Amino acid sequence: MADDCLFCKIANGDVPATIVHEDDQVLAFEDISAQAPFHVLVIPRRHISTLNDLQDGDETLVGTLIATAARIAKEHGHAQDGYRTVFNCNRGAGQTVFHIHLHLLAGRNMTWPPG
Repeated sequence: MADDCLFCKIANGDVPATIVHEDDQVLAFEDISAQAPFHVLVIPRRHISTLNDLQDGDETLVGTLIATAARIAKEHGHAQDGYRTVFNCNRGAGQTVFHIHLHLLAGRNMTWPPG
């Protein structure tokens, strides 16, 4: 855990969030700055600042984040119509909280390119 990390504080229960899924490896919660009618962030419980900080062996964890997002999309009725998953890496890509997180967006038509 990083003491100053908002997402670590959410994962520890120190900051409230609307939890959609949790297990021993990952946590998923509603984004407070939703960019779609359904916008959930899926995070690892272990603090990793950016995708650039992934280490050997983290492939399984990243796969778990993606599989969890797919499961959540299905559980909430978005799998059939479609959904988008996005990782942002560093400020230039729009990352504002430096704890890796997968955005799961659904409930509206998505455009391309995403901006």
